[in-house]
Amino acid sequence: MSFTAEVKDELSRVEGTCPDCNIAQLSALVRICGTLSYRGPGHYSIRIATETGAVARTIIKLAHKALDLDTTLTVRRSVLHKTRNYLIEIPDQPKLPVSLVRLGILDTSLRLMTGVSEKIIAKPCCRAAYLRGAFMAGGFVADPRGDFHLEVAVTGESFAQQLLAIADSEGVSAKLNHRRGAYAMYIKNFGAIVLLLRAMGAKRSAAAVANVRRMKSVKNDVNRRVNAEIANQARSTGAAADQLALIDKAEKRIGLEKLPPAVREFCELRRAYPELSLRDLGRQHDPALSKSALYHRLLRLQELLKQIEESDVQEDADLTTE
Repeated sequence: MSFTAEVKDELSRVEGTCPDCNIAQLSALVRICGTLSYRGPGHYSIRIATETGAVARTIIKLAHKALDLDTTLTVRRSVLHKTRNYLIEIPDQPKLPVSLVRLGILDTSLRLMTGVSEKIIAKPCCRAAYLRGAFMAGGFVADPRGDFHLEVAVTGESFAQQLLAIADSEGVSAKLNHRRGAYAMYIKNFGAIVLLLRAMGAKRSAAAVANVRRMKSVKNDVNRRVNAEIANQARSTGAAADQLALIDKAEKRIGLEKLPPAVREFCELRRAYPELSLRDLGRQHDPALSKSALYHRLLRLQELLKQIEESDVQEDADLTTE
């Protein structure tokens, strides 16, 4: 089962806070994935297709519970994709016109409404129920182990903008994307996804996303530390190679036995442990030496070689003058 299907299954088990929540949720479900047919004055029917069993179950439950409407269910199997498709039909019946007005699909004059009825989303709990229905009808959320991405696909820019405003009323910041004649309210921010899932009632799924985020954070922290350690080791290896080259040069130009005791001790220690950083190298000395102490001995070695080179330059200059 995909993560989207898991979320929709959890949402299908969420009960509305008040009776009007059922109307709000069913309104979003019908508007987004339903098709309204008109067969003359006062005669309507609705067909709703979905590939998610939890969504089909919710539509039938709400149609019976909130509006006492008759429904039929047809289950079809796609041979090509090997998936089930559920077709819910709400046939022409005396209660349907009034029910469509209550759902905000038709206005009181039985004309088609293009926006979301303010009456349906007047209460905070009903706004959350509307978002719940919208996600169940046209929503997708990526597996949080990959990318953080949630979207709800709808038809019509005006309706999409209203859905955006409803999400904003719940403190959820979302954006709108237009593609191929449809619109999608989408969220890529981890915090906003968790907030929306909680607002809709998918608390278990919200916790799952939060747990994955924590695991990703720990993994990223470990990777950063490992990369930093590798970089430090590379720098230490390069620095140690430079120091060994400096010691070889000092041995040829000066002779290690002629170096000051502390500097000669550093040279011997470095040759004995060519792979260690200065900090770890100091721990091999008895008593242990600090990184700073070894660094000053290295600087002293560099200074001695510099003096030798400057002396050589001066001698060459004197010979030229003569």
